[in-house]
Amino acid sequence: MKPKVVVFDLGKVLLGFDYRIASRRIAERGRLDADAVQRFFEQSPLLNHYESGQITRQEFFDAVRRETGFDGTLEEFGAFFADIFWPIEPMVALHGDLRAAGLPTYIFSNTNDLAIEHINRNFPFMQDFEAHVLSYEVRAMKPAAKIYEVLEQVSGCRGAEVLYLDDRPENVEAGAARGWQVILHTTPEASWARVRELGLVNHP
Repeated sequence: MKPKVVVFDLGKVLLGFDYRIASRRIAERGRLDADAVQRFFEQSPLLNHYESGQITRQEFFDAVRRETGFDGTLEEFGAFFADIFWPIEPMVALHGDLRAAGLPTYIFSNTNDLAIEHINRNFPFMQDFEAHVLSYEVRAMKPAAKIYEVLEQVSGCRGAEVLYLDDRPENVEAGAARGWQVILHTTPEASWARVRELGLVNHP
């Protein structure tokens, strides 16, 4: 069946990102070098706690400051930490074509409030979704069932009515287990081809 709604992961599907950009900026204002800051973000559970809503922005900042010696304000940290994204233009265009075809679309992302505030300010396409289902607001991260249940509640759709694009296999598998139609996003070309196969867009 043709899906009734299309659900997009955000990072590495619609937006590229690189935390090393933030690590370099934070290192310039602290006692650790950029590689050590990057290892901290990769190995500490802190970011997961922040993105799952277990700690606040202030608590996240305070913990990073203690670990790295960052000497700036929360506002400065937020600017460094969040400005790491760029648009994946073919996927932004795919979203635009789906909207033009009348399909409701949703953002479905593991993320945090600093990132989302920056993204909403800088990427106008973010306003063209029916809703954003975000891990820090739901207090659950993909692939946990709770956040998928929220997406179904918000969209009013379930099973094969949902088409879901994500770059992480475990997240796609959790959607498929609920009967969603899924696309494991690898390249814009492959995702475009699959959406065309489903008859949702007609042109190359």
